[in-house]
Amino acid sequence: MEDIKILVCDDDRNICELLRLYLVKEGFTVLTATNGSEALSIFRNNKTDMVLLDIMMPKLDGWQVCKEIRKTSDCPIIMISAKGEVFDKVLGLELGADDYITKPFDTKEVVARIKAVLRRSQNSEGDASAVKCVKYDKLEVNLTNYELRVDGKLVDTPPKELELLYHLASNPNRVYTRNQLLDEVWGFEYFGDSRTVDVHVKRLREKLEGVSDKWELATVWSKGYKFSTTEE
Repeated sequence: MEDIKILVCDDDRNICELLRLYLVKEGFTVLTATNGSEALSIFRNNKTDMVLLDIMMPKLDGWQVCKEIRKTSDCPIIMISAKGEVFDKVLGLELGADDYITKPFDTKEVVARIKAVLRRSQNSEGDASAVKCVKYDKLEVNLTNYELRVDGKLVDTPPKELELLYHLASNPNRVYTRNQLLDEVWGFEYFGDSRTVDVHVKRLREKLEGVSDKWELATVWSKGYKFSTTEE
């Protein structure tokens, strides 16, 4: 894995060094930053394959850094923070993080999660040649170009909302639990409240309300959600 470059961002230099030692031992190339501005500068000037991002950093916090990275890149991001409240995890995921680990952490778990997220990312890149697009009455969800068209109009949609809608619409009338969606869309087992799925569904419904009577983003009581449709 010598060609995989990981950026570790944490204001605690001891944590940066600990992670650097473990990751180098695993064969990764490691860059480090101790504040948000430095992290963005390093990211923009280096071909980075993965970012480990602390939330509480000077100059720019981890949430701000995550937002800036997501404006131009789908590079995998794992948030690592002492802030373990559900709200912080949900916010990190909504801003585009791929995983979230709470301090204190087990270094072996961090390495395992890095490898898992990288595998999913590489598998997605391998499927890039296949056009991923589903169409229904007045709805087109294009995951290849990350575009959502509603009644012919392009609707600005965050990546995770689009991925969630695509996953549901690609499997019409199939019921998914919240935990299944977290595992299959976010790509990891989420320990804690699954409110993040509800938040994303609510936002999607605001974009799709009243568009067509041939399909809907439906709640299945005590189960989860499904993309309900009468179309063949």
